[in-house]
Amino acid sequence: MAKEILGWSKPIPRLVYLIHQQQTMLSSYPPYFFSCKRELPQRRVKRKAIATVNRENQSIGDDISSEKPVTYKVNALVNVRYDRTEDVKEMMLHLFDAFSNSTQWALILQLLSTEIDPRTMAPKRSKKTMLDCSKNLTIGAQSSTFKVQFVVDSTFGVPGAITVVNRYEKELFLESVIIEGVVCFSCNSWVQPENIIAHKRIFFSDKPYLPWETPAGLKELREEELRQLRGNGKGLRVFSDRIYDYDMYNDLGNPDKGIEYARPTLGGEKNPHPRRCRTGRPPTNTDIFAESPVQEPMQIYVPRDDGMERCKKEDFEVGRQKGMRRNLVPYLASIADRDAFERFSDINGLYKKRSSLEMKSPLAKIIEKVQDYIEPYKFEPPVTISMDASCCLRDDEFGRQALAGINPLSLERLKVFPPTSKLDPSIYGPQESALKEEHIIGHLNGLSIQQALEENRLYIIDYHDNILPFLNQVNCFDDRKAYATRTIFFLTPIGTLKPIVIELSLPPVDPNSPSKQVLTSPVDATTTWMWQLAKAHVCSNDCGVHQLVHHWLRTHACMEPFIISAHRQLSVMHPIYKLLHPHMRYTLKINALARQYLINVEGIIENDFTTGKHSMLISSAAYKDWWRFDLEGLPEDLIRRGLATRDQTKPHGLRLFIEDYPYANDGLLIWSAIEELIRTYVNYYYKDPSMVCSDSELQAWYYESINLGHEDLKNASWWPRLYSPEDLSSILTTLIWLASAQHAALNYGQYPYGGHIPIRPPLMRKLVPKEDDPEYAKFVADPEQYFLSALPSRFQSTRFMAVIDILSTHSIDEEYLGERKDLSSWSGDSEILEAFYRFSMEMKRIEKEIEKRNVDPNLRNRHGAGTTAYELLIPSSRHGVTCRGVPNSITI
Repeated sequence: MAKEILGWSKPIPRLVYLIHQQQTMLSSYPPYFFSCKRELPQRRVKRKAIATVNRENQSIGDDISSEKPVTYKVNALVNVRYDRTEDVKEMMLHLFDAFSNSTQWALILQLLSTEIDPRTMAPKRSKKTMLDCSKNLTIGAQSSTFKVQFVVDSTFGVPGAITVVNRYEKELFLESVIIEGVVCFSCNSWVQPENIIAHKRIFFSDKPYLPWETPAGLKELREEELRQLRGNGKGLRVFSDRIYDYDMYNDLGNPDKGIEYARPTLGGEKNPHPRRCRTGRPPTNTDIFAESPVQEPMQIYVPRDDGMERCKKEDFEVGRQKGMRRNLVPYLASIADRDAFERFSDINGLYKKRSSLEMKSPLAKIIEKVQDYIEPYKFEPPVTISMDASCCLRDDEFGRQALAGINPLSLERLKVFPPTSKLDPSIYGPQESALKEEHIIGHLNGLSIQQALEENRLYIIDYHDNILPFLNQVNCFDDRKAYATRTIFFLTPIGTLKPIVIELSLPPVDPNSPSKQVLTSPVDATTTWMWQLAKAHVCSNDCGVHQLVHHWLRTHACMEPFIISAHRQLSVMHPIYKLLHPHMRYTLKINALARQYLINVEGIIENDFTTGKHSMLISSAAYKDWWRFDLEGLPEDLIRRGLATRDQTKPHGLRLFIEDYPYANDGLLIWSAIEELIRTYVNYYYKDPSMVCSDSELQAWYYESINLGHEDLKNASWWPRLYSPEDLSSILTTLIWLASAQHAALNYGQYPYGGHIPIRPPLMRKLVPKEDDPEYAKFVADPEQYFLSALPSRFQSTRFMAVIDILSTHSIDEEYLGERKDLSSWSGDSEILEAFYRFSMEMKRIEKEIEKRNVDPNLRNRHGAGTTAYELLIPSSRHGVTCRGVPNSITI
């Protein structure tokens, strides 16, 4: 058949026939596939009618059926990337090597077949090929393409893997090897010099294989690659390693510096926590169970391929330099003992002035440039604030941000009034709240409390149990004061939330000393300022729980074990690994940076959040008593918080009790799109439950994620089972949702929503004064100054603002939901390609739908005078701080 197709009368190599089949397959793709921006990576390679396959020293028409196999030369393109900081140095080295005709410096490549050689019982191999990277080297280029030839015989079969040895003195980034028109190897990995890592690197072709589908020639290689990635769990991990393993968070403190710098280990029975990537650093001198901190400028180890691209590093550096510039003046003011804000105008002075002229005017652009030149030490005004005289948080905006702010995950429907605590009453006092009927009955539009509960009109943000256990330790410091807060909201007839009462709790001193304070909507000037102070304390609680529980714990920390296990147990050939790969990008590196700069001793969290050095214990407590993986999906989370119920007559099968809930409404669009893509993908590879159960790699991945990565909760009964395609689809949908949309909703609005300190202070320095307090007279005499003195200092504020500005920034190399660069993996699977294409188009449709909702005057929680549109779940974004954009993974 092959001879008839190609018009040859002699036997032909199988590789040549496959080339023809590849051309036939490509011609059958729908037209839109080739017009899509995320086309096969081969688009960068000039297409040829057929790969050049020349028989060595013979013509194609000669008899090739002799005893000795006939050899052929197969052309391939190798794409290599260099570290641009080393360009000149490397150029000189390579030129010297080229002139000396040295063969010592080169990449050594060898093709491996999918078939076994019966003589050696090992994969059939091509002759080794030497690549001299000194040729065509261009200074400043991000990558270079080289042409090589592999010599194979006529019985070689299909290329399935390639081995690479780096004989240069420095690492090289191998992007891809493309055998023109036939097989693509998307490597995208740093290859270390042979004198650092002696074993050959193995790269597999892009074609996915389930474990039992693995060709005979690749089975042992598949297992060997995973053994290399697991390591042996011993020794110090170094920069060049590619080893994934688990460890506890025993590296947040520095006890060698003093007992006050010691921090408890997170992980284990006392302080449960997800595991992190092991580094193997030696213990400290004073505590053998604590890992020694890294010393600047060194950074915490992550496997080499999980590091950041250069453009990402450059974005960080630009943000760091801006932050240092903006902190200079406040730092000098703190030294001069002028660190407090005196008036709201002092806070407004932190921001660059907005031009009042039409932005399209050339004059306005000139004015902007002048302002940028003379105000290099100022911040961009957050888009969510109005620079009015008061700068305080309005009640309507307070309620709106519970639905469409940076933390839309704490709101719950109130089911019982008054609310009660679950804390031990012998330690933390009575479980009953101080809230009474008289506090709220006048704000319910004529409804009784029972009617309001039955009609789903009462909602609560309750931080009582999260914060109260730590308040004695926090409030013993002069510059940290906090309450454990409860706030009740009433759902108005127009669908907005109105705050009606705030409860402020302190740990009980004695049975006769009241520890709870209740404030209701203000009725005069004094109660107005007290109400503002109470709201500031609520927002400070919210800022901490948002960062420590919803953001760090539920996305960053809880995703890391699944990522580590995927690298250890799923081959890069596995279809589920290929699906998850873009959703794991940068996460291990970002979490390592967080351990080094954010959640460590004297880090940003300790310095700038009310709970200080006790902050990470809040994460641990939430993980122990509250976190459940089976409730981390969006529908389950909404139901858990009492904000939705199952209703198959409604879109997405849910009925929301607050119809205008921007986070939930937009999130369900993305959730459903992810769910549909994953269902299609999983059902393509797993036709029945037996295939899921018999997939050894898949089962090992899930088992290890739970039993090693989430070891402290491994015996919980709520872990979803993995017995069927439906189980797998649900687990994968939840993971991809957490890594993409959930993280985006919690992260990229941090500066836009939190960059104005009076609205969302990360810490408070004074309590709400009572009439018998010594400071009450100062409060009454100058409430504005008292309010400002309760906020973070000028230097604390600008330091915090600089950090969240960096954390809210999209890097220039961001890859957004709906974008994939690895579609060549499914070049022969039109059903999968079409599913990805539909998903990409659905992201564009969702974007248009959200934009349409944001201009609907009937949706008052996302539209109105002075109201910022909710855009955090719009999938695409430009570079910078945009308050929108959903990357594929946790990249910041």
